[in-house]
Amino acid sequence: MTVSSLPASPPALAGADARTPPSAAVRESHVIAVLRASRADELEPVVEALVSGGIRSIELTLTTPGALDVLPELVARFAGVAEIGLGTVTTVEQAVAAVDHGAAYVVTPITSTEIAAAVTSRHVPFYPGGLTPSELWSSWTSGATAVKLFPASTVGPGYLGQLRGPFPDLRVVPSGGIELDEVPAWIRAGSLAVSLGGPLLRDAFEGGARSALEERARRVVGLALEAEEAR
Repeated sequence: MTVSSLPASPPALAGADARTPPSAAVRESHVIAVLRASRADELEPVVEALVSGGIRSIELTLTTPGALDVLPELVARFAGVAEIGLGTVTTVEQAVAAVDHGAAYVVTPITSTEIAAAVTSRHVPFYPGGLTPSELWSSWTSGATAVKLFPASTVGPGYLGQLRGPFPDLRVVPSGGIELDEVPAWIRAGSLAVSLGGPLLRDAFEGGARSALEERARRVVGLALEAEEAR
């Protein structure tokens, strides 16, 4: 596998605005792949295909049995070329375990100040989920790297545009039900990155061709980068 090394992330902001910044992997490709599998031993070849296709940020999920156990192995395997985070975190204990096992970032589907405190105090990027303005603002002010707009497909990119009025500095990563062709609209609306699961992976965990997955990865990264350049 031939891939370039990731540049270093910028230093954290100082003072009242201190929060762990998004990584170079997120800032440069604007795509996060979300992996839900029936078994943890199915993850590595899929991660490898996504990385070969240009996606540098991979979110494992705790709904995959054994995901936490294989996390350190995958972190080591892809060190320097991709970051491996852990999502579907819903308790403080899970968040601490994720960090202790080497997660590059932590993602939740919920708004929780307790989980936020546990992650941000360890200076690990944190992406908490929320849908309403109150939920998103609460997570942002608790020190989130960016807020995860979830489920994004229920509101669409126009919703993010409306949020920009009262919250112009809010960093947002939409997640949930986003099709590949919808990625440019989300980037143009101001998303930091777009989180993709089923529409990107499709049959990857059911014997689907690796070449097809790599091609989808290349395509969606290209769409995101074109939209970012035009923004």
